[in-house]
Amino acid sequence: MESPYLIILALIAIVLLVGVTGGVVYLTLADWRDRRRREDETRELKHSTAKRR
Repeated sequence: MESPYLIILALIAIVLLVGVTGGVVYLTLADWRDRRRREDETRELKHSTAKRR
C-alpha cells in the first residue's frame, strides 16, 4: 500500500510542472507576438518614409 503522502506529492509535482510549462508557453508566445508587432511597425515606418521622398 502506497503512502498517501507520496500520492499528494506526486499530484503537487504534476500541477507545478503543468503550471510552469504553461507559463513558459505563454511567455514564448507573448514574446513572439511582440517581436512580430515591432517588426511590422518598423517595416511600416520605413515604407511610409520612403513614400515621402
